[in-house]
Amino acid sequence: MKTKEVRPTAHVLGVDVDAVDMEGALQRVTSALEGPCKGYVCVAGVHGVMEAQRNPQLLDIYAASEMTIPDGMPLAWVGRIQGHHAMQRVTGPDLMLEIFRRKEFAHVTHFFYGGREGIAAELRDKLTTQFPWTKIVGTYTPPFRELSGSEASQLIEAIATLKPDIIWVGISTPKQEIFMARYLPLLHAKLMFGVGAAFDFHTGQIRDCSDWIKRAGLQWLHRLLQDPKRLWRRYLRNNPAFLWRIAIQLLKAQKSAPPAWKEQTPGTPHQILPR
Repeated sequence: MKTKEVRPTAHVLGVDVDAVDMEGALQRVTSALEGPCKGYVCVAGVHGVMEAQRNPQLLDIYAASEMTIPDGMPLAWVGRIQGHHAMQRVTGPDLMLEIFRRKEFAHVTHFFYGGREGIAAELRDKLTTQFPWTKIVGTYTPPFRELSGSEASQLIEAIATLKPDIIWVGISTPKQEIFMARYLPLLHAKLMFGVGAAFDFHTGQIRDCSDWIKRAGLQWLHRLLQDPKRLWRRYLRNNPAFLWRIAIQLLKAQKSAPPAWKEQTPGTPHQILPR
């Protein structure tokens, strides 16, 4: 078992989220691709953090990730409150697009796992048209259930033949995180990325929103308006609970912080103010 490096993280209800911006995340991806070990990258937003409160397995999976990026402004805000002032929102779709866009990743080979029927192939065609240097070696649309033994064997055999550097997994949280943690040791790939709805974003199945909406932390509302029947329960269940729990966490942290006068270097006399 490898010893994980110490890295700056925001602590969000038990989930350690890497305190990165886009450039920092890309540097981490480069290092992971060049390093000796395999790993997976998680994309954590409010939904994922709250799922981890109910699922200890997911909490462990986040803890063992190569990187967990802040897929939402609330997580970046928490990180800044905790002193990570340069921490930025880095979404799965945005990170994915940057990796395909940048020429320094032109040698990297990719495999798409997820999406509804035909979406992964559509994404492959769109990205290879937009970025001609892209090397996508295969796609797979899984069933809406756990893979059977024969299906898993076929996937493992296909990946062993294709040997992609990165497998992009788009099957929603927490299914994609559980899938990556389980199959990473079995698949001939260097990195796995759980990117949720990125396949749908990049094929136009989900409309993106303006940057100001993202910066205001309201992308969830934009998505809710597009798909209210599927998402209203998720947001009603998670968003108020997240706000309540994170407020308690931050208040506790504030109360336990030492007073400013106790933070002085030992042996340094207090400044005596004139009367």
